[in-house]
Parts: sequence; C-alpha cells; structure tokens
Amino acid sequence: MTYEYRFCPACATPLVRVHDGERERLRCAACGYTHWNNPTPVLAAIIELADRGGQLLLARNAAWSGRMFALITGFMEAGESPEDGIRREIAEETSLQVSELSLVGVSDFQRLNQVIITYHAVAHGPIVLSPELAEYKLFTPQTVRCWRAGTGLMLAQWLRSRGHEPQFIDLPRPDASST
Repeated sequence: MTYEYRFCPACATPLVRVHDGERERLRCAACGYTHWNNPTPVLAAIIELADRGGQLLLARNAAWSGRMFALITGFMEAGESPEDGIRREIAEETSLQVSELSLVGVSDFQRLNQVIITYHAVAHGPIVLSPELAEYKLFTPQTVRCWRAGTGLMLAQWLRSRGHEPQFIDLPRPDASST
C-alpha cells in the first residue's frame, strides 16, 4: 500500500508540491519541512537449514492472497544494524537461530520505494511460525523457483553463486504486499 503525506508532521500545515530542480517533493510553506520520500530499508533472508540437509525455507505471508512462498523479510528498526535486524526477523517469524550470516546483495524495489538488503542465513532449530506467516515450505536449491522481482532476483543471484541455474515462475500481476 502506498500513501502520500498530506500534512506537515512538524506543524500540521498542509504540504504543497514543489519542484527542487531534480524531483517533485512535498514541502511545508509554514515551517520549511521537506518530505524527502527516501526508500525504506527492508531486510530479507535466504534461510538454509543446517539441520535439515541444507534445505531452503520459504514462507507465505498470512496477508497474501494465493499460494506465493517467498523469503523471510522485515523492516530494519532504528538503532539496529542490518545484520542484527535480519537475525531478529528470522527469530521472530520462524523461531530459528542463525549460526552464519553473509550478505548476498542490495537491490531496489521501486514499486514500494524500498531498498532490500538480502542475506544468506544458515539456521537451525524447530520452526515455529509467527502469526504473520500462514505456512512454510522447504526446498532444495535444485527445486526452488525464483520470481522476477525483488527478493526473487536476489534468490536467483545466490543460486548462481552456488552453481545452480535458477528456474523462474511466472506470477500474475504483482501484489504490492509481496517483495
């Protein structure tokens, strides 16, 4: 879901559109506040289960329609590093404990104005899903299917780095809630 600010968060004056030479932005004529509309950092994890033969865990968000399974993702919180944030997200959403973590890459997801920081996480332990997730599936690197957007492209990049040629699925028109 995208939404646009209408009022200044500092003084509650209606914001107006101004062109600053590069982009159109929202600005407050009363106090000068500018809404920069910077991308939001999102963390994602390709979770490899060390205690389940290296299978990959993908999950379906409870809010999504359909049967799309994707990487574990979440927003980075103030005061935490990306590494701490993805460890927290993995633990909160799956109860898994991370023993190894490495950066896969950083990508833009302009449709939702996000920057996605994707990690490969080696994890172990019992899988207990949070209420945010409806179900999970385990895949081998040879059987997992990638999608041509957001984290699906990072999963494909990771698979190639491991010597696997990624297979892609065709999705219907993208749903704004899936990254």
